[in-house]
Amino acid sequence: MSFPQPKPEVPQLPQNLLRTIDCQQGAVRAVRFNADGNYLLSCGSDKSLKLWSVSRGTLLKTYSGHGYEVLDADGSYDNSQLCSCSSDKTVILWDVATGQVTRKLRGHAGKVNCVQFNEEATVILSGSIDGTVRCWDTRSRKFDPIQILDEAQDGVSSLKVSEHELLTGSVDGRVRRYDLRMGQLHVDFINSPITCVCFSADGQCTLTSSLDSTVRLLDKSTGEMLGEFTGHKMKGYKLDCCLSSKDTHVLSCSEDGHVYCWDLVEGSLMLKLPVGKAVVQSLSFHPSETRLLTAMEGRVQVWGAEPEETEEDVVVVKQEKA
Repeated sequence: MSFPQPKPEVPQLPQNLLRTIDCQQGAVRAVRFNADGNYLLSCGSDKSLKLWSVSRGTLLKTYSGHGYEVLDADGSYDNSQLCSCSSDKTVILWDVATGQVTRKLRGHAGKVNCVQFNEEATVILSGSIDGTVRCWDTRSRKFDPIQILDEAQDGVSSLKVSEHELLTGSVDGRVRRYDLRMGQLHVDFINSPITCVCFSADGQCTLTSSLDSTVRLLDKSTGEMLGEFTGHKMKGYKLDCCLSSKDTHVLSCSEDGHVYCWDLVEGSLMLKLPVGKAVVQSLSFHPSETRLLTAMEGRVQVWGAEPEETEEDVVVVKQEKA
């Protein structure tokens, strides 16, 4: 006797506020999970980069060395190194354990908007308002980039690396995908300045957000538009978008104090998460769990699918100034 298969569970969304971290570093410009999702990085307008425990909300380390506000950061796959970029035109490679600057990379002509390691953390890629992407060898003692990609006609606002592919978004309204192995460049034109780009987890699609308050899902190989997601407000700020860890939902920051979450396939709005009364500056989805980080003003919020079983539902962690 055969029983019908149980219906697959509807994926839950991170709608329960687990904790709020008062970062004490001015406005938080970007918030990022590390590779395994146990830690988070917060980039501050006070020139600092901070490393926190996600589960406890405690400050583990403060990294000071930039001359102006920190705009983006990334952690290496083995959690031994961090890279960050700043309005001071530099990219810094950090030793996680000691908090010391390993390398300070200069060469960009303007503020550096985005930075990421490749998978092996042997190369740092950085995108700048000067319209270039620079590739830096983390192991070499040379201070010149190993490659400069200067196809953008305006500032590079966002970049993502996946294996041998590099995806960039620019204020010139173009998404560029570089196949670094084949030496090929593919360009998709979106008639609006781009604020954020990312790959889907399965590597088949790209997601872009732009200043016409639209998030677009494109087929990576053909450039065909697979979906448009609207309802949020993005007119004047460089805000993040992302996909959930299993590619089921599209998420975007908004200037109206919410995070918008759409069903990837249907395109319908599934959740309008009220974060606060200001602009949601940045977000980051956990690499494997249903967890979300949001940044608003000087705070980072951690969201989960289920409330945590603590005495208080929300633990506000006040951190003494380091």
